[in-house]
Amino acid sequence: MSTRIETLASTVAARCGDRVQRIESRVGEAVYELTDAAGLREVCLELRDSPECAFEQLIDLSGVDYLEYGHSEWRTASATQSGFSRGVARGVNDPPAAAPPRRFAVVYHLLSVTHNWRLRLRTWCTDGEPPLVDSVVGVWPSANWYEREAFDLYGILFRGHPDLRRILTDYGFIGHPFRKDFPLIGNVEVRYDPSRSRVVYQPVSIEPRTLVPRVIREDNRYDEALKEPVRNG
Repeated sequence: MSTRIETLASTVAARCGDRVQRIESRVGEAVYELTDAAGLREVCLELRDSPECAFEQLIDLSGVDYLEYGHSEWRTASATQSGFSRGVARGVNDPPAAAPPRRFAVVYHLLSVTHNWRLRLRTWCTDGEPPLVDSVVGVWPSANWYEREAFDLYGILFRGHPDLRRILTDYGFIGHPFRKDFPLIGNVEVRYDPSRSRVVYQPVSIEPRTLVPRVIREDNRYDEALKEPVRNG
């Protein structure tokens, strides 16, 4: 862990105390989780306003659905550096990780321009349906559309949001596309009906199918050890 990250960790611990707890990061980032979601706004104001932290910008906010966390075979620890996507790690004797006891969370990606450091903050939504968490639009105005996106795609409600409407899906859309329990083919489809001279909605006619991720494997034809030596002359 870099000295810079440890300095940030010490600063966050001094300002927020036991209201947050540090989470292990595989990529060496500063990641924290709220111990009590009710203190979200208070912690965010502390991170923004204290000169030692000075996280002036919320650069991203995302919802997370942990319904099938730890039960997928798509479980490699890191992506490749060559631009290809992750491969499938199949392990017969490798049991899946235990799923968290809660399902929905919201993750905040913060940037301090003053100190040139970043922090990731996670809070869990209330149990039950719909999942609920406080809005941080009053802390960072950029959260407005981010929270609307998380509401649209995950069904997470943000208490105190000034205009919580769908932002990506169509008018009258039912459901939340990024939930793991939402059918990938959708529920309805739209088509133009010439006999009625208008667009109509009807049950989806696409047959469901299972998509298997394509795995990019090493090609030994490009192995340097197998290449023939170049002969001069």
